[in-house]
Amino acid sequence: MSLSVPPSIRNSAMVNEPRGNGGPNPSLGGTESSKESWRCSSPGLDPERHERLREKMKRRMESGDKWFSLEFFPPRKAQDPANLISEFDQMGAGGPLFIDVTWRPTEDPGSDKDRSSMTIASTAVNYCGLETMLHMTCYCQSQEEITGHLHKAKRLGLKNILALSGDPVDGQREAKEGGFHYAVDLVEHIRKEFGDYFDICVAGYPKGHPDAESFEDDLKHLKEKVSAGADFIITQLFFEADTFFRFVKACSEIGITCPILPGIFLIQGYRSLQRIVKLSKLEVPQRIRDVIEPIKDNDDAIRIYGINLAVSLCQELLASALVPGLHFYTLNHGMATTEVLKRLGMWAEDPRRPLPWAVSAHPKRREEYVRPIFWASRPKSYIYRTQEWDEFPSCRWGRSSPAFGELKDHHLFFLKSKAPREELLRMWGEELTSQESVCEVFVHYLSGEPNRNGCQVTCLPWSDKPLAAETSLMKEELLRVNRRGVLTINSQPNVNGRPSSDPVVGWGPSGGFVFQKAYLEFFTSRETVGALLQVLKKYELRVNYHIVDVKGDNITNAPKLQPNAVTWGIFPGREIIQPTVVDPVSFMFWKDEAFALWVEQWGKLYDEESPSRMIIQDIHDNYFLVNLVDNEFLLDNCLWQVIEDTFELLNRPILQ
Repeated sequence: MSLSVPPSIRNSAMVNEPRGNGGPNPSLGGTESSKESWRCSSPGLDPERHERLREKMKRRMESGDKWFSLEFFPPRKAQDPANLISEFDQMGAGGPLFIDVTWRPTEDPGSDKDRSSMTIASTAVNYCGLETMLHMTCYCQSQEEITGHLHKAKRLGLKNILALSGDPVDGQREAKEGGFHYAVDLVEHIRKEFGDYFDICVAGYPKGHPDAESFEDDLKHLKEKVSAGADFIITQLFFEADTFFRFVKACSEIGITCPILPGIFLIQGYRSLQRIVKLSKLEVPQRIRDVIEPIKDNDDAIRIYGINLAVSLCQELLASALVPGLHFYTLNHGMATTEVLKRLGMWAEDPRRPLPWAVSAHPKRREEYVRPIFWASRPKSYIYRTQEWDEFPSCRWGRSSPAFGELKDHHLFFLKSKAPREELLRMWGEELTSQESVCEVFVHYLSGEPNRNGCQVTCLPWSDKPLAAETSLMKEELLRVNRRGVLTINSQPNVNGRPSSDPVVGWGPSGGFVFQKAYLEFFTSRETVGALLQVLKKYELRVNYHIVDVKGDNITNAPKLQPNAVTWGIFPGREIIQPTVVDPVSFMFWKDEAFALWVEQWGKLYDEESPSRMIIQDIHDNYFLVNLVDNEFLLDNCLWQVIEDTFELLNRPILQ
């Protein structure tokens, strides 16, 4: 069947450009007036996005609101960065005030490699939206190298540094020529070269540094670091609360007044405990050894004991007036830490979202409040493709879109699926026999029921996460259309003035009301699109649509490239916020990515000449990407009826 487009649709509103080529489009050059339309004069929704870390700490301390923070280290194996970023997302849901990433001198920590400290910390800030602190050490680095790392950290959006002397590398204790010997030298250098840009943390040792002449001598050096410009202290691990209390008292007596966070270590295994004790040169109290030794070969028993011990220690610390927050050494295993935090009542997972999409913590994006809806399930990709923008829309999208960067780096660990190839094949089909078997994958993703392999489909190429909560409001309708070959990759129900505290569709601060137009985005066949275009003539004044193929031939009734706000909120003392839009220009950039994912993430799982690969390639080459918006958000969603009418037309007998 050839695609016939009625003349009434091929009008001046039809879009054939721009193509999603990643280059700047002269017709979209942002004028000052268009840029001004991006900006919002009312206060932002989330004041914390504008605060630096030490300001957040001060506010929490003044309100008596205890916090927690988490330490991670760069992964050691090539496949682990994606898993660690997934861990960031999961642990970030609990509301840590910040995370920190250790500096591993032997792994080229300041490089762009996937496993470098710099890359992991930058990913946490930019793609996971976490306030992040980067460790930095003196050993084996010249002053020029350190300065270069700090400039790079600043460019990547990192604002917090944990300044350390560092452990010697290969037994080398001497500083590199022109480098620094001690952490205090690094603190002074940061303040001299970068002023007040970075918040600086330093390490404290509740029993004194093992290389210090005495406990008193170590305290003197700690005060020197604070006097040089450090903003707060995180302690080395300890096993008894009294150790921390004595340390805080001693710090106070010599004039150290900045916040001091206790470092909490969870015993999770006998060998890991031995390794940590050896590195820290601490002694395990006899009462703990008496419990551990008899169960040293029972990992489950040690894990349970370690959690109970940590809960008890933290409760004792929190009961004092000396602890503003807790800092956990996770060893990249968040489950045990999560359990401790939940038992303490500190795991603050809130179903409400500050915005309908995942935010970035990069300073230059702190005013960002509007995005196209197309990347709702791929926020990391959107951030990656807009990372070179100098400014971001803060109130309304405006009539012009800056150029999006090309997405050629599907292999990047924060863009590809966290699931290994074998698991993806079990979910998406080790062998595809027809396009119907592709439909089955979408249906199982929506239903949550196991597929023929007995495997749950937990992700798709266009979404690496479980379904959004609001999907439950239209689950049956989505299942019905996907079974008929309308393969949905993005959707939202219509919402009319629900409270911003609503656990399913709410977002933003309390006391507001949120609104949504019904939205549906899907791939479907040329035959279905032909019928859909005929049906849409009946809904011309109510439904806006964009229909595009892989070549970029685009059919739309969007008036003159005008963006269409599909989510907005009203909050006390603020202008109306429109955080998601359907933008005709951005859609053409998105379509390149959406089509490419068929091949890059699904098709390439199979051998090049295999039938399965050919099925995916055929869909990529011949299907259309469609988005529909029902503008009448006050009425029942009509998009399901549009799809029903389309299949009714398809099923009518053809008159000779």
